[in-house]
Amino acid sequence: MVNASGAESTVVGVGKKEYNESSIDADFWREVFNAEVVAGPPKRIGEGQVGMNLRYALESSDPSVPSSVVVKMASTDPTSRATGISLRNYEREVKFYNELVNTLDVRSPKCWFADWHEDGGDIAIVLEDMAPCEQGDQIRACGIEHARLAVDQLVKMQGPRWKDESLASIDWLQRRDAGDVDRLSGLLAMVKPGFLAVYEEIIRSEIGTEGIEFVEVMANNIEGYVLGKGEAFSVTHGDFRLDNLLYATEHGGVPCAVVDWQTPGHGNGIADLAYFIGAGLLPDDRRRYEWELVDQYIRGIESYGHDIDADWVKFHYKREAISGVIMAVIASQIVGRTDRGDKMFEVMATRHIQQGLENGALSLL
Repeated sequence: MVNASGAESTVVGVGKKEYNESSIDADFWREVFNAEVVAGPPKRIGEGQVGMNLRYALESSDPSVPSSVVVKMASTDPTSRATGISLRNYEREVKFYNELVNTLDVRSPKCWFADWHEDGGDIAIVLEDMAPCEQGDQIRACGIEHARLAVDQLVKMQGPRWKDESLASIDWLQRRDAGDVDRLSGLLAMVKPGFLAVYEEIIRSEIGTEGIEFVEVMANNIEGYVLGKGEAFSVTHGDFRLDNLLYATEHGGVPCAVVDWQTPGHGNGIADLAYFIGAGLLPDDRRRYEWELVDQYIRGIESYGHDIDADWVKFHYKREAISGVIMAVIASQIVGRTDRGDKMFEVMATRHIQQGLENGALSLL
């Protein structure tokens, strides 16, 4: 299928099928590729908290069928699956590939098929296998070259539809507004004790008492945070971090690609920038390079013909360190726990708290 821009569009499912590993059979591949396909056994890749990624080797006499693909499905962990359904993560990712990705310049995997079961919440998304690219590592962090590539992709995501008023008509995009204040405050109040039970000791050890005070003050001032975001003006990723970026290796691959589109939104795009920089770099590197990366972002958005107030961007960058702390507090408590997940949320929390303290985020609420 080809859309108006000349790019291939995704085969859209009927919204009534249930998807699990046993349903990925010959009939499924025939629907996706309109060809006879023989698939090898699936191999689990990555450690997605909410989604499950399976790699399939494919064989077909049709040369248009790729030799391998990745199929993204709902998590098999009951807690993570319930989160993905209730927060509409699965629905949004399918609709992102079906309706939005071809209007952006961001490099994301080609999508051959995307379907969401409206009642059960199951999904099946057939994506380009980006190997030999490798996933970034949120725990290890990245150097400045990978950070620059990430900011370039962020610009290519946001620049094409910056201040595009038609985004407001896309009802499935996430948005923050006054109605979120009570919901977000209530959610934080519910999960904060569990978060502190796991992470308070390490926050005190790495940052001190002021780190715990940051979390408490933030949680008590959600209204100022939400309302201070202002009007929505760009496409947002919602979880723009290293674990959701793929990078070329010595064996090849594209320089940088963005994956995991479960939380796309219409909002303040500076949050994505602060979220990536705050936890994607080690604190010393963040202090050294953060304003260089912010300036890169400003120039990139300007290259799309938009007038940008640099001071306005930097103001929102400073306060949006809070977005990473909110994510760490909430997400750590609503997905299934793993050893790596615990460590990831630890570094997310401590790095964003440091970022927020050093940039005076709470004073800007």
